[in-house]
Amino acid sequence: MNNWFKAAAVLGLMVCSSGLSAQQLPVIQQTSFKKDSSYITKFGAIADGQTLNTQAINAAIDACNKKGGGVVVIPAGLWLTGPVVLKSNVNLHLKKGALLQFTKDFNQYQLVEGNWEGIPQMRNQSPVSATNATNIAITGFGVIDGGGEAWRQVRKEKLTESQWKKWISAGGVVSADGNSWYPSEQWLQATKMKNAGEITPDKSPEFYKSIKDYLRPNLIVITKCKKVLLEGVTFQNSAAWCLHPLMSEDLTVKNVTVKNPWFAQNGDGIDVESCNRVLIENSSFDVGDDGLCMKSGRDEAGRKRGMPTENVIIRDCKVYHAHGGFVIGSEMSGGARNIWVNNCTFIGTDIGLRFKTTRGRGGIVENIYINDITMIDIPGEAILFDMYYMSVDPVALAGEKRELPKVETLPVTDATPQFKNFVVKNVVCNGAAKGIFIRGIPEMHVKNVHLENMKLQADKGIDCQEASGITFKNISILSKETNPVVDIINSDHLTFDKLTYSKNSELLFRVAGDRTRNINIQNTDASKAREKIQFEFGASEQNVSTK
Repeated sequence: MNNWFKAAAVLGLMVCSSGLSAQQLPVIQQTSFKKDSSYITKFGAIADGQTLNTQAINAAIDACNKKGGGVVVIPAGLWLTGPVVLKSNVNLHLKKGALLQFTKDFNQYQLVEGNWEGIPQMRNQSPVSATNATNIAITGFGVIDGGGEAWRQVRKEKLTESQWKKWISAGGVVSADGNSWYPSEQWLQATKMKNAGEITPDKSPEFYKSIKDYLRPNLIVITKCKKVLLEGVTFQNSAAWCLHPLMSEDLTVKNVTVKNPWFAQNGDGIDVESCNRVLIENSSFDVGDDGLCMKSGRDEAGRKRGMPTENVIIRDCKVYHAHGGFVIGSEMSGGARNIWVNNCTFIGTDIGLRFKTTRGRGGIVENIYINDITMIDIPGEAILFDMYYMSVDPVALAGEKRELPKVETLPVTDATPQFKNFVVKNVVCNGAAKGIFIRGIPEMHVKNVHLENMKLQADKGIDCQEASGITFKNISILSKETNPVVDIINSDHLTFDKLTYSKNSELLFRVAGDRTRNINIQNTDASKAREKIQFEFGASEQNVSTK
């Protein structure tokens, strides 16, 4: 921990305003189990890949819980099962060579009241779940497979022609436009409804049954639990999100591997939602949506819950394919705060550091400290703050057209989201579409962000819109497009200290907008650019000072 404390101390320059010292990292309480072991084979489980072992595994867990806890052991072998429910003081341990395969028979999964994308929804029971449990774990060296291919929609654009033909030949239905495959007709029909699974008084049990196939379960759902450990196991092939701790405390995730196909819709790695005191370390993620993601509920439901995700440490993790490496949002209506991210590597993630929200969410995201991040081959932005999130893939598919959002100023309400007090230091990115993109909304800028010590190689440089109090210190932006290197629109109190850039750049700064002011440029050699500053749309030289 000593090296981590040193790294955290580096991030302390903005912490004083929050009242939380960088050395005051959260202490996560750990699990502890009796050494008593119970093998699932003693309860009738058979590792033939054909026998459904749901009853045997749950019986082993129940017996272990009733005698005060211990370890339930899954030996090497292929174990077919339906949903498993963890209970207090039980460590579900997978031996080397153990593959826990969840059945693709939807009838084995009951409809239950759950939570999906931040609001109460009816869902199929998760393959592994726990509710109101204390001192629980999933550990070992085996694999937990959710059988997700039976549940997920697949978009034609994400497969090769031969893959697509093979996929649709296996059954299911194809949309009228021929662009999407669905597991069943009821799945397809549910997509035409708004929030079909949302729990509302007007919906009957029969209605939910009529769209059951559509209500995909998350692989591991831990709800309102205390002292949770996930260690060593490979979690893969989820129908939706892989790991979903919800409203839980003292969660430790270490040395795990999380895998979903890259084309898996909503195939997130881990979504930490409204949790307190979390440690995620030495783990790898290769998934179809966001990798390491922090959430806290959506819109009014999230604000009413009022439970931020807070006091989180993430360190020494790798993220391969994902929509974002480390992500906050977009369902962050309960807020997120006091989060430390250190020594992580993003390899081919669509976006590296991704902070997303939109009007209607509300919630405050603050006191986020990020240090020592390495990225390569990022198709989108290396660092992104976006308050116009549009619920689409971060990188447009071939032929997909997207329009820019309409810019208008709206009143500030409790539904207005906020991003403020971020420190991001020591970032190297070799290859991205854009180095840094910051886009707030007119009534609520992205505020108080300190970016320092970065070397970013990208197609485009820095784009800063509707932002206040942003510091760019010792940033090297090596962009292919250099007209401009830095684009500023309707932002204020920006400081560029020791900015370096590609030689023979056409234009160093474009400063635009009649609300742009207090732009400070210092310790920056502008002689390598053919033109230093261009002013547009109401901005003028009075708005910029140079030293």
